[in-house]
Amino acid sequence: MQSAKMKLEAYIHSYLELWDFYGVIQVVSKGEVLFESAYGYANLEFGIKNNIHSCFSLASVSKQFTAFAIMLLHDQNKLNIDQSAQVYLPENMKIHESITVHHLLSHTSGLYNFHNFENDFFAGYNRNEYSRDDFFKTYINKQPTTPPGTAFDYNNSNYNLLAWIIENVSGERYEDFIRNNIFKPLKMMNSDVDDGCKPINNKSTPYTKDFNTIIKSPYHNEKFSIGAGAIVSNCEDLLKWYICLRDRKLLSLEAYSRFFNENQNNYCYGLEHHYVYGAHRYAHGGDHLGVSTYMQNYFDEDLCIIILSNNEAIDQYRLGQAIADILHHVEVKAPTQHDEQIISEDKLTEFCGIYLKDKIEIELIQGKLYFTRFSGNLHIEIYPVGEGRFVRKHSDQVDPYRIEMNEQGKWTFFGYPKNG
Repeated sequence: MQSAKMKLEAYIHSYLELWDFYGVIQVVSKGEVLFESAYGYANLEFGIKNNIHSCFSLASVSKQFTAFAIMLLHDQNKLNIDQSAQVYLPENMKIHESITVHHLLSHTSGLYNFHNFENDFFAGYNRNEYSRDDFFKTYINKQPTTPPGTAFDYNNSNYNLLAWIIENVSGERYEDFIRNNIFKPLKMMNSDVDDGCKPINNKSTPYTKDFNTIIKSPYHNEKFSIGAGAIVSNCEDLLKWYICLRDRKLLSLEAYSRFFNENQNNYCYGLEHHYVYGAHRYAHGGDHLGVSTYMQNYFDEDLCIIILSNNEAIDQYRLGQAIADILHHVEVKAPTQHDEQIISEDKLTEFCGIYLKDKIEIELIQGKLYFTRFSGNLHIEIYPVGEGRFVRKHSDQVDPYRIEMNEQGKWTFFGYPKNG
């Protein structure tokens, strides 16, 4: 283990030399901390650096808590996960009767998925004042696009609805139910549900880059994430959560059997399951504006890997995979960045233009190419790494963006043709 620990430290050090990472990394095996360190700033304005106790938005790592809360209610016979979800939703928030609670938990509801550029949710709507009724009517109350149970489609709507089911069935606000039934029993005193308004102790501010400058991530109203995201926690509390799942606390064994059961696309309830290294891995990641998170659990081996970040510099999945490989004695290549391919400015200019008004634009500014978002308010530098392939300058990006010519002879980006 000492050899693996040294390799782990060397790899993480080499990886983070490439990227300006803000966040924390913790690896714990059989109660022994193999690695833990904090990087970058929790708050630039006050010069406060991250430390191992810093709290971070978990983004979609939050989903497992929502799923667990549903299973608590199932254990209490207050709902049946195989029953139609509309039975447990408020009267003014009914969805198609064929969609069960299980379908929501497993992302097989077939509900319309509004997480795309056209719907203007992340660049517009979720900056507004929150109205649950209007949010439901505008983005969720639509006919299923596929029959429930037939296809996996990762969709935050499923977990927004689960949060509202928790509130309607329990009679408590989502955040109160999570606090009273999960955080308090497990003594997770550093964890909370972020409603975008209340101060949260030791919470690191999410950052990104505009051009070459570090800025606060674009504003969004966190209330729209509740159920699907919005939980804030730190390494100390997440290790307590890991131990809860490892030791099968709080839930019945029957409920745990359903919670960990693999459905379509390796998805359980709020966790993904894979059998790797001869062991069962239950993991989930999270990506949001200025937030990158990843947690891997190997209960049989008693191994927990936590990566929490308040900027977008790293690929937490690549780093987490490398950490797991090293600890399982799999050789990993030294971390590298994409080599830039030199292309003339005339050629780069061909790619420039509006691909989706106010949402996707490519600009050439002082010889550099930028992917411009949020009505021209965020400029993400990209550079060519191959024919029609581009990656972000300041972020580790495994899969390059593609700018390709369609059958009509127009350049396309994210599948949208360039206008003009």
